[in-house]
Amino acid sequence: MNATERQPLSLRTPGRRENLFMVLTGIFLGSLIIANVLVFKLWSFFGIVLIAGIIPYPVTFLATDLLSEIYGRKWASRVVWAGFVASLWVLTVIVIAGRVPAIPVGDRTVEQTQAIYQTVFGASVRAIAASMIAYLVAQLIDVHLFHFWRRLTNGKHLWLRNNGSTIISQLVDTVLVVSILFAGQMPFEQLLTLIGASYLFKLLIALIDTPLFYLGVAICRRYGIEPAPIDE
Repeated sequence: MNATERQPLSLRTPGRRENLFMVLTGIFLGSLIIANVLVFKLWSFFGIVLIAGIIPYPVTFLATDLLSEIYGRKWASRVVWAGFVASLWVLTVIVIAGRVPAIPVGDRTVEQTQAIYQTVFGASVRAIAASMIAYLVAQLIDVHLFHFWRRLTNGKHLWLRNNGSTIISQLVDTVLVVSILFAGQMPFEQLLTLIGASYLFKLLIALIDTPLFYLGVAICRRYGIEPAPIDE
């Protein structure tokens, strides 16, 4: 252990490795929170109906794969749990804010102001609660599978652990979040169609983010940030 590592964390100057960790964690948490907020909006992608939250959500899996590769399973899992706590905090604030007495704003009455709040954030309570369950299960599976493939290949074949973990964890996430949110609210056939369409879109994004994963690891090595040991 060198002199810098023996210093208390409060006395250290953050280096590239620490700064990268903060950036990846920020991207992860930001993508997660906005995905939860957008989960009730549906949109059409070349005629396929999808949840709007699907746009930023795959970024969370790229972020956890990079965190897993560079910092190891324990730190990646900690970020996943931090995301769960952050989602719980956002849910708590939305519920509390919804119960705070509203006041008239301009020409709007108290009832109109409260109705606007409910329209914007009311659905988010159920959305965040549902996605929290799906998110936690899927992300922990993703981290576990990533390191399973990493150990199995002795640190080789980046594409295998990147896709081998994401493909399965995204399927788990899609089935859980769509089922929890929309089961009983739409016909079963439509529910299956939404699950299938959402999963196919995520598979497409998973293939696209593979070069980004390679690029991210290459940039880290270029600046002296080496991947974590295989057993971490």
